[in-house]
Amino acid sequence: MKQVIRAMRGLTAGVLAVTVAAALGTSSAHADEKVTLGVAIPTADHGFTGGIVWWANKAKADLEKAHPDLKIIVKTAANAPEQANQLQDLVTVNHINALVIFPYESASLTQPVAQVKKKGVYVTVVDRGLTDTSAQDAYVAGDNTAFGRIPAEYLAKALNGKGDIVALRGIPTTLDNERWTAFTSVLKNYPGIRILDAKYANWNRDDAFKVTQDYLTRFKHIDAIWAADDDMAVGVLKAIDQAKRTDVKIVFGGAGSKGMVKNVMDGAPLIKADVSYSPKFIYDAIKLTAEARLQGERLQATTIIPSVLITKENAHDFYFPDSPF
Repeated sequence: MKQVIRAMRGLTAGVLAVTVAAALGTSSAHADEKVTLGVAIPTADHGFTGGIVWWANKAKADLEKAHPDLKIIVKTAANAPEQANQLQDLVTVNHINALVIFPYESASLTQPVAQVKKKGVYVTVVDRGLTDTSAQDAYVAGDNTAFGRIPAEYLAKALNGKGDIVALRGIPTTLDNERWTAFTSVLKNYPGIRILDAKYANWNRDDAFKVTQDYLTRFKHIDAIWAADDDMAVGVLKAIDQAKRTDVKIVFGGAGSKGMVKNVMDGAPLIKADVSYSPKFIYDAIKLTAEARLQGERLQATTIIPSVLITKENAHDFYFPDSPF
C-alpha cells in the first residue's frame, strides 16, 4: 500500500513534467525573456486558503532563488472586488507578463481576468475555474469530480444504500458545481438515500456551524453529513456536540487537512474517512507557469491533480503535522 501511495504522490510531479514537456508551442514571450509573474489568491480566511497562501509564498522564495530572470508578486484579497482591483494594479503598476490566479469567485472574476489576458498577459487559472475558459491560457486544479464522487461512494456503502443526508456546499464557483454534480450523480443510483437539504457554508467554520444548527433544528434524524471541506467539518462537529445529537453517524469533510487526517488515524467516532485535495497545487501551478514562460512555452490546457480516499489504513501516508494545513 505504501508503494502505491508513494506512486500516487509522485504522479503530481510526473504530470507536471509531462505538462511542460507537452507544451503546445510558443506565444508572445520568448526564451530568456525576464518574467514578471503576478499571483492573485484569496486571503487566509480558513485552513485551506491558509495553505494556499503559504505554498504561494514558498513558490516565490524557491523560484526567485532558482531563476534570476523571474520576479513573483503575490497579492491576497479578502473578496472578489478587491481581487479585481489587484489585477488592474498588477498590470498597470507591476507590469506583469504572466498571471497565476486562484479566483475568489468564478463569475465575478471572469471579466477582470479576460481584460488582463487581452493586455497580452499569459493567464493560468487555479482551482476555482472561470465561467468563460477563453479568458485563460491554462487551468490547474485538483480532481473536483473525484472530490464529490469519493464521499458519495463512501457514504452509500457505509449507510448500506439507505439513510438521510444533509450537505454543506462551499462558495458558488465552477469547482463547487463540479463537486456537487459528482456527489449527487452517484447518489441517484441509491434511491434509499435522501438528501434532505444542501446549503452554502462558504468553506467557513462559523458558517458551517450555523448551517448545521439549522439542519439539526429542522431535521429530527440525520444519518450523515457531507461537509465538503475539512474546515466546515469542524463547524459541523461543534454543532452536533452542542446539540447533543447521537443520530449522526458520519461527518465527511474534504481536502486532507492534518487535523482531520489525525482524526481518521485516531478512529474518531464521526470522522471515519477523508479525501485528499492539497493546496500545494498553487505551488505547482506557479512553478509550471514561471518555468514555461521563461522558456517561451505554453502549458497544456488543463492539468488535474488526482484525489484519493483517505481511511485509517492509509491515513499515516497523508499526515504532515508540520504543514500549514
